[in-house]
Amino acid sequence: MLIRQGDVLLIPCNPEDVWGNPVAPDPQRGFVLMEGEATGHAHTIVAESGVELVTAEEAEELRMWLLLEVEAELTHPEHKPLLVPPGTYEVRRQREYDPQAIRMVSD
Repeated sequence: MLIRQGDVLLIPCNPEDVWGNPVAPDPQRGFVLMEGEATGHAHTIVAESGVELVTAEEAEELRMWLLLEVEAELTHPEHKPLLVPPGTYEVRRQREYDPQAIRMVSD
């Protein structure tokens, strides 16, 4: 099941595909998946425990994975909060179709 919120897309994946370095949570906001380009608001994961965020750089592109041992909440000030079930997800920035060009979605 794909999970979408604004410009964030969570794609279920195999835990064996995860590599890179763990990211510490922001003390005030929790785990920041993406900063909104238009508003500056962030998409964050909120949970008491059981969350790991891992990033890696590949061909000058940042890759990110979210590992959840527990259900967590995906939040953003301009979107309804979403509950994300336990699992492993690749975090991607959504793209939108434009007949002239493919472009990234921005909040």
